[in-house]
Amino acid sequence: MSIKLGDTAPNFQAESSVGDINFYNYLGDSWGILFSHPADYTPVCTTELGYTAKLQSEFDARGTKVIALSVDGVEDHQNWVKDINETQNTNVRFPIIADKDRKVSELYDFIHPNASVTATVRSLLIIDPSKKVRLIITYPASTGRNFDEILRVLDSLQLVDNYRVATPVNWENGEDVIVPPTISTEEARKIFPKGVTEIKPYLRYTPQPNT
Repeated sequence: MSIKLGDTAPNFQAESSVGDINFYNYLGDSWGILFSHPADYTPVCTTELGYTAKLQSEFDARGTKVIALSVDGVEDHQNWVKDINETQNTNVRFPIIADKDRKVSELYDFIHPNASVTATVRSLLIIDPSKKVRLIITYPASTGRNFDEILRVLDSLQLVDNYRVATPVNWENGEDVIVPPTISTEEARKIFPKGVTEIKPYLRYTPQPNT
């Protein structure tokens, strides 16, 4: 199946590096990040999982749970985590799904046959508390992901869910945001007491509401 933005992320049961997992139960009412990596004991994946582990407090602050996946087995995951912790000077606490039968990979369309018929590509989904898919990013196996960008998008998604705004190019948390076209300038000046700057009738900025 092909999962698109706005779809409900399908639930699954799977073995993982920390025991059996029911995906929905694991997420609970939290935001979630599900990301696949091509294989254990590979260099790019080692750096990715190490950096993700170092961001644990950032994800916690955003009410977000992380879970990784590859088509290797539980024992490989557990032993590889030791290497990650050692080489990346960190402590991997999030689960890594063991998907040897590729059921989860196929469910989430993580295997792209023209790239590899056996290994998953570097796909990542952000899933909101209602289990809706809010972001899909797919990288080739040779390119490590930018997890600072994942945090940036997560901040944007959580902001726009709570306020009637959008975020401009290269936006970072704390910077001005955009008034959506669905809101008139007159209405915007009532909604956003910090002020509205009109560049064009369709291009209006306001200070980030929650700062």
